[in-house]
Amino acid sequence: MKISYNSPVILTYTFLCVGVLIIGELTGNAFMSLFTVSSSMNLLNPLDYFRLVSHVIGHANWPHLINNLTFILLIGPILEEKYGSKPMLYMMLITALVTGIINVLFFSTGLLGGSGIVFMLILLGSIVNLRQGTIPLTFVLVVLLFLGREVISIFDNDNISQFAHILGGIFGSVFGFKRNATITEKKYY
Repeated sequence: MKISYNSPVILTYTFLCVGVLIIGELTGNAFMSLFTVSSSMNLLNPLDYFRLVSHVIGHANWPHLINNLTFILLIGPILEEKYGSKPMLYMMLITALVTGIINVLFFSTGLLGGSGIVFMLILLGSIVNLRQGTIPLTFVLVVLLFLGREVISIFDNDNISQFAHILGGIFGSVFGFKRNATITEKKYY
């Protein structure tokens, strides 16, 4: 029996996150600013554009990373198999980029971690078996449980970016409905 690299996007993302955290710890977090979106952006600094996406790779500590990777490794490979590696990469990059931009435009805090990706995958996974003209009850319940909790927690002073969670969930929903609609259309032609 051989071990297969069965989910290239999800596994590569996982190894990048682990590598960045290890190197960060070994260097006293000397370069973690490369993996954090700040509340402002210098339009002339190319690294600030990189940070708009790279923030999903950096994590504050091991519990933060393990919490995110638990969901990502459970849900991600199934979704990558269903939708394909290239679309999965695009969905993750779009989610990262938009949450980074929104953070710069509207928030006075930094942004670090893959929680937006987690919520994108959770909502995307809840509608994986979408049928034309229906909304799965699982999707409704996941929205109520996961996103409802984030809306309630939005005013907590806990250094958690609920907006990134909510935005990730919205993107997962949009991607899921759009991708499933495209797949359904192709079946009927």
